[in-house]
Amino acid sequence: MLAAFAKRAAGIASRASASSLASARSSAQFDVARVVTTSAPAAAAAEAAASSASSKPSNLQEFQIYRWDPETGGKPRYQTYKVDTNACGPMMLDVLFKIKDEQDNSLSFRRSCREGICGSCAMNIDGVNTLACLCKVDKSSDAPLKIAPLPHMFVVRDLVVDMANFYAQYKSIEPYLQTADGSEVLKGTEYHQSKEDRAKLDGLYECILCACCSTSCPSYWWNSDQYLGPAVLMQAYRWIIDSRDGKTEERLDKVNDAMKLFRCHTIMNCSKVCPKSLNPAHAIAKVKAMVTAAH
Repeated sequence: MLAAFAKRAAGIASRASASSLASARSSAQFDVARVVTTSAPAAAAAEAAASSASSKPSNLQEFQIYRWDPETGGKPRYQTYKVDTNACGPMMLDVLFKIKDEQDNSLSFRRSCREGICGSCAMNIDGVNTLACLCKVDKSSDAPLKIAPLPHMFVVRDLVVDMANFYAQYKSIEPYLQTADGSEVLKGTEYHQSKEDRAKLDGLYECILCACCSTSCPSYWWNSDQYLGPAVLMQAYRWIIDSRDGKTEERLDKVNDAMKLFRCHTIMNCSKVCPKSLNPAHAIAKVKAMVTAAH
């Protein structure tokens, strides 16, 4: 009896050992097979990509960029850079990064999100105000591409302009919700509005305050100390028509001025250049009509 039990136990142990060995061999074979089958195609793909990159012809294009550094003195100038646009991203901001990283790290410009949301990289590219991160480089062009700061703004350095006056004007319209009696808006309290009233804000709240529209307006060029400009007036209208706000009459009174509002001559440059495809001129016309009706 004991002998039979011992024999049976030995058989089980032997089979377990054989099974373990087979499993180990199978595992080892799987690992080897995996390395062989995945590494070879990956290496081939990498080699093909490298070959494709090396065989891609260069496309040298000329970029003339406005340069001025108040610390070193001298007159403002345009400096020429040549960039292989086949070796960088498709947008003008990519070109500026490539110049700064590889050719001239003294080049100054603002940038942040790279997605057309923050408005930081607003500048004048080939005579048009736009965002560098949304402006695609025309790789087929043989003419030099000219990049300058936003027009008629004080330049801090290179493509960086002083936005202090623009932001002060925006602050002056009090761009926040206010109650009719002047009491503080309660935190955590919902101020309801209908879907129709909410729809009135579409095309207004999307403004990213890049100042492309205001700095394309001749009226703003010559009177930026008094005329609020397209961007700020459009934001004023955004709060004037907000059904949740209780200061509509007061807001209309604040903009009712020959210089603040009526200096707009409907030139339409603002609507043409807006990188978010908004229509500041339409908003200004609405404010003018509301002010005229109220007075």
